[in-house]
Amino acid sequence: MRTPNTPHISGRWLRIGSATTATAALLLAGLGIATQADAATPTPHKVSARTVAAQVAKAHVQYESACDATPKKGYAACNALRVTGGTTAYMEKQAALKGVTPKTIKPDASSATPTGYGPTDLQSAYGLTSAASSNGSGETVAIVDAYDDPNAAADLATYRSYYGLSACTVASGCFKKVSQTGSTSSLPTADSGWAGEISLDLDMVSAIAPNANILLVEADSSSMEDLGTAVNEAVKLGAKFVSNSYGGDEESSDSTYDSSYFNHPGVAITVSAGDSAYGAEYPAASKYVTSVGGTKLSTSSNSRGWTESVWKTSSTEGTGSGCSSYDAKPSWQTDTGCTKRMISDVSAVADPATGVSVYDSYGSDGTGWNTYGGTSASSPIIASVYALGGTPGSSDYPAQYPYNAAGTSALNDVTSGNNGTCSTSYYCTAGTGYDGPTGWGTPEGLDAFTG
Repeated sequence: MRTPNTPHISGRWLRIGSATTATAALLLAGLGIATQADAATPTPHKVSARTVAAQVAKAHVQYESACDATPKKGYAACNALRVTGGTTAYMEKQAALKGVTPKTIKPDASSATPTGYGPTDLQSAYGLTSAASSNGSGETVAIVDAYDDPNAAADLATYRSYYGLSACTVASGCFKKVSQTGSTSSLPTADSGWAGEISLDLDMVSAIAPNANILLVEADSSSMEDLGTAVNEAVKLGAKFVSNSYGGDEESSDSTYDSSYFNHPGVAITVSAGDSAYGAEYPAASKYVTSVGGTKLSTSSNSRGWTESVWKTSSTEGTGSGCSSYDAKPSWQTDTGCTKRMISDVSAVADPATGVSVYDSYGSDGTGWNTYGGTSASSPIIASVYALGGTPGSSDYPAQYPYNAAGTSALNDVTSGNNGTCSTSYYCTAGTGYDGPTGWGTPEGLDAFTG
């Protein structure tokens, strides 16, 4: 039985009672986590359980969820993970090139320069270098998130300027920010955590499809109704590619959400598979979307120059996957072990230890250059690959496209790693061909994402 002196991980928070012992305090101090002094009237102190889990497990990097609240029924949490300490794969790579010992990230994760993978790295890893420079013009990639990021345009400009990408501004018409009703002036309440998610999403579109226009649609809240309304608004405003980096528990009402918000033929809608390891989330389980899993992406001496495995940090941290409890199986999905919708379809980098560079300056988490991971990175990457491939057919569901190219050189088959324990092996374990954590694999050029 748990005593009041024992640190307890509940949801995404570690709660410490008033009788925290010296042993527990020393444990947290060793992890770099400060605790409040005991008060006469106990008030639980909260720290991110994601950070604790990563640090206790002595993960390669320490990180925390950008959106702290555990979503209640009918709501979603963003799937962005912000690195707060440690040494990323990018920093190790740079140090190796210079023949020096890599420096660790500062405790607040801020840095004068990026510490994660940038556009050149990501384009190289996914065979997109040529396409990124020549494709995507005239296409619009929409990002759907909750709440407002007041610094979205300015932070986007900083990211693109640093990496030598062409400017994408409101004045030029390249960037537009609207509410879920399409208003450019009446915007939702600002939120620091979701602002980090927004910066991650905008920067990944810039990294993969720098010639594309970007539409940011901000939902009034993280409820599925508001987020779904924002998806509809993105489509109404002409976006043919819509990325959604959030998710929540599956519910019996998901089929209603499917028909109300995600059934948009001719539009490539991507959704993060989740960051809580093996298990299904919605809307990744929607039969109308491309569900996107996450990988660990590392440099290699092989002909590709890169290698990938399933992203898993611990038993509770890693890419989502699994067989939906409620959503029907789309006609093009042919795995036989799951009679309903199977997650995922494809994948891209998501491990915070091999994370991507993001510039975010808003609020308490907006410390400038940060490294982010989570399947919140992989969803906008895949939406942007679709954009490089061109406008989908008007009656197509682009989630089918990777299945048409399955088993070909158009996809990097990820064959190692797992995201947990499951009764049906491919639900949680990578192997040759299709598997839940990584789908059919990661992009190798555009052929798997073109109608």
